[in-house]
Amino acid sequence: MDKIITLSHGSGGIESQKLISELFYPLLEGCVMGSGEDAGIGKIDSGGQFAISTDGYTISPLFFPGGDIGKLSVCGSCNDVAMMGAKPKYLSVSFMIEEGFLMSDLKRIANSFSKTLKESGAKLLSGDTKVLPKGTLDKIFITTTALGEFCYPHLQISAFNIPQDCCILVSGEIGNHGAVVYSKREEIALQSDLESDCGLLYPALEGLFSSGISPYALRDATRGGIASVLNEWANASNIGIEIEEEALPIRNEVQGICELLGFEAWNLANEGMCVLAVAREDSKRALEILRQNKMGQNATIIGYTSSENLKKVVLKTAYGAKRFLDYPSGELLPRIC
Repeated sequence: MDKIITLSHGSGGIESQKLISELFYPLLEGCVMGSGEDAGIGKIDSGGQFAISTDGYTISPLFFPGGDIGKLSVCGSCNDVAMMGAKPKYLSVSFMIEEGFLMSDLKRIANSFSKTLKESGAKLLSGDTKVLPKGTLDKIFITTTALGEFCYPHLQISAFNIPQDCCILVSGEIGNHGAVVYSKREEIALQSDLESDCGLLYPALEGLFSSGISPYALRDATRGGIASVLNEWANASNIGIEIEEEALPIRNEVQGICELLGFEAWNLANEGMCVLAVAREDSKRALEILRQNKMGQNATIIGYTSSENLKKVVLKTAYGAKRFLDYPSGELLPRIC
């Protein structure tokens, strides 16, 4: 085990996985009920189930094209419970604010938080505010916990039950959030309307759920991008996954930033796009349903699972060559969400 914590331990890549599996899981043995999904499922005495997820938001810069830390903190936790098929119902929030933070910026963030919460349909049950001495915190951190209810009992979503012959879909464009945040942080002038994809995913997915389609797995591709999600799935379900590079919906602006800085779009974070594993016979209908919602207009089939190259993700390039698409390694972009 590494001797010190580095930024890469928070990247969502291989170092994050090792931190969780080698430090936290052994120490919490017997206490952990979750299975490594974005949200855990709990039961109450009456027999009902709920999904719950907690996440902390430390993004820099606080304001970016398409959103801010207030909107992000609501969307992030609501999307996590949506990935288990649960409708966001309640939220709790903690604001940790640095002494000297501008009241006008706090009002702007709180207004964005409120607007997004109302759009989600969830209610705020509990909140907390702390102010820390100047220099002990970088401006403002927000932590939210979302509780979701299961409205569609037929759903059996799990990264551990993906079969070896199904379709892999994405609900939207890849890498927009990471590209926008990096450009804003490094003051790269973009002559385009590129914005973060930060948004609520449950409205786009509900049409899928109500139609009777049951995805095998869902995951919003935040830190580590789709590369991290696909590698987690390949390992969890002991499957091979093959992705078509030409099928990946990547905007020219995002591709340009990646080429300029040596990034790969599939490693960049997203905050309003999810990856889906669905049965082949349901894939075209799933696309039609997803594309009826604004958040799913660019939904695309990007590949398939198979019984070859188990526990590996293979990327088929535009030239017909194939290579392994590994877990992201190192810290690509800290303070992304």
